[in-house]
Amino acid sequence: MDTSAAWINDYLDPPASAEEQGDLLTRAGFPLEGSESVAISSGTDTRQDFEMTSNRGDCVCHLGLAREIAALSGRTLKSPAASPKATGPNADSIVKVINHAPELCPLYTARVIRGVKVGPSPAWLADRLTARGDIPRNNLVDLTNFILFELGQPMHVFDLAKLKGPEINIRRARPGEPIVPLGEGAAEVKLTSDDLVIADAENAIAIAGVKGGAPTAVTNETTDILIESATFAPVTVRNTSRRLNIGSDSSYRYERGVHPAQVNPAADRLAALILEVCGGELCKGVVSDGQPTPQPRIVSMRTERCRVLLGVEVDDATMVDALSRLGFQPKLEHSADGSVITCTVPIHRLDIEREVDLIEEVSRMYGHDNIPIAESLHVRVAPPQSTVLAKRAVSDALVGMGYLEAVTHSLVSEKAAEAFLLPGLSLQRVDDDRAKAEPALRPSVLPSLLRVLALNRDNGVEDVKLFETAATFASQATELRERVNLAMVLPAPKPELALRELRGVIDRLVQLVLGQRASIDVQANSSLPWFDHSASVMIDGEVLGHFGLLAANVAGQFGLDEPVLAAEIGLPSLYDQYPPETEARALPSFPAIERDVSAIVQESVTWAEIESCVLKLALDDLERVSFVTAFRGKPIEPGQKSVTLRLRFRATDRTLKHADINPQMQSVVSKLQQSFNATMRTA
Repeated sequence: MDTSAAWINDYLDPPASAEEQGDLLTRAGFPLEGSESVAISSGTDTRQDFEMTSNRGDCVCHLGLAREIAALSGRTLKSPAASPKATGPNADSIVKVINHAPELCPLYTARVIRGVKVGPSPAWLADRLTARGDIPRNNLVDLTNFILFELGQPMHVFDLAKLKGPEINIRRARPGEPIVPLGEGAAEVKLTSDDLVIADAENAIAIAGVKGGAPTAVTNETTDILIESATFAPVTVRNTSRRLNIGSDSSYRYERGVHPAQVNPAADRLAALILEVCGGELCKGVVSDGQPTPQPRIVSMRTERCRVLLGVEVDDATMVDALSRLGFQPKLEHSADGSVITCTVPIHRLDIEREVDLIEEVSRMYGHDNIPIAESLHVRVAPPQSTVLAKRAVSDALVGMGYLEAVTHSLVSEKAAEAFLLPGLSLQRVDDDRAKAEPALRPSVLPSLLRVLALNRDNGVEDVKLFETAATFASQATELRERVNLAMVLPAPKPELALRELRGVIDRLVQLVLGQRASIDVQANSSLPWFDHSASVMIDGEVLGHFGLLAANVAGQFGLDEPVLAAEIGLPSLYDQYPPETEARALPSFPAIERDVSAIVQESVTWAEIESCVLKLALDDLERVSFVTAFRGKPIEPGQKSVTLRLRFRATDRTLKHADINPQMQSVVSKLQQSFNATMRTA
């Protein structure tokens, strides 16, 4: 921000040289970026450019910078104050103010002055504005700019005769509502309902917090004026300014925050200066509307915590003095738990919200350069979190099984996104010109992987299996749903074999994260429109995800004409349970006996039902039941299948004989026949 050294000195006793101002403000956290000598009517001044941080709206004015200098150097701060004398009729009998959006405009005030004379600014006023690089216009406009750069309070003056009503309405703009902003060559802009405007009884006359409107601007013929002093929601001002590409000194300050408590003092200061410079009669009272002024914020700081963070033994008295010089009204209290300083935060310090903010203020006043820097820093690297280790383990396992990891963008086309959208969910879109072709946040990772699969195929890489762990987005009612999923895709020239492989991969990954005892259930699911044949993966009764054969029309969207298998599971949500508990067991001392059983059952009978049926028999010395294969075709009748299962028996105290196993195998055959009307298949 450009400043005038002489202007800053208006509020300091004794004054500080331009060099000292630069040094002190740099120390305060506002580095000096450049300076130059400027000629004014009374001689010369020094223009200095200081870098401003986005959280220090209190210092984008000369008084704010003078306040910092006074606190650091022990000078006396001379804050301007005014009590203008009102001699005219009541202002509320002349103009009405209606605030329709107090959540966006916490306070709007209007003062009326009649009989002003618009003309050139006096030398002192023109000098102050010229010194910081502004061009003087007329006394009324220059005084509003003077208050802006003096106190950091944006102000605006309307020609009262041009207001319809006359009344002021603070409201949201009507969709498509036009307004011509102030400025040479300014073109008409169209507003939206997201914009806040100041309107009279008929039309918008200003874009709230951004720019006044040309039709109600003061001219040399203006005699009666309405002074606007208000505060607006920073986000609303920022959004409107960015969308319309209209920036101003006012929006720059409103975006950083203006406290409602400083609205009226600034307006009184401007009214007093207008009466002094332009003449006129101030009407009695202030016409205002908005919310109650918020109470000052109270923030406490533990003195021992301050010393720990700074690494310096700063005594309590020094902390109290530093905060007192900044206007925090500190109160030191002692207790058995240690000393605490309680502060009442000044209204202009919107950036102070918690203890660490006060510690930073102590550090600034103490001097960052006075805090020693150790020549070496001892750091012990924290062990990786379980979620990080789990992701690495899953990725390593997939790579070991022949999959390649992909990293894709989260934006996809609307057509691709809608193909993978679950019922009851809606798409999330981004409003960005750079994303016109792909404006949708993906509801599934699969469309991104399918595009990579197609790209590889088009470049001659046919047999590639891909996986990715990434976030997905969708809206459920008014709530944004974001989930991190693991997705896999692979070509499937022989879908049945590939599906069995994919099921094995999923089982392996779940057991890798949760352990061998993880109970995995798979249930057929025909409700997912992007699959021709699919199933849901269940863990403890909860759906973890889905896998299956991709629908031909969906694969065709990506230029894939061969069968493709895909899976998407919420395995990352279980990563916090990694690593699983392990149990070490001695290797078996005796050999096992394995027997295969091939049972012809109806197509509707699942492996899970067969496995559960056998396990319920609680056979002696049964170590494991495993799936071997399923066969369909002659001589098996249509609608049936042959399921082969393998039973492993092992005793812990002896070597089993086939005679020990035969009765148990007969029990298995009988149970399968009884439960599923199965027919045993022989070689």
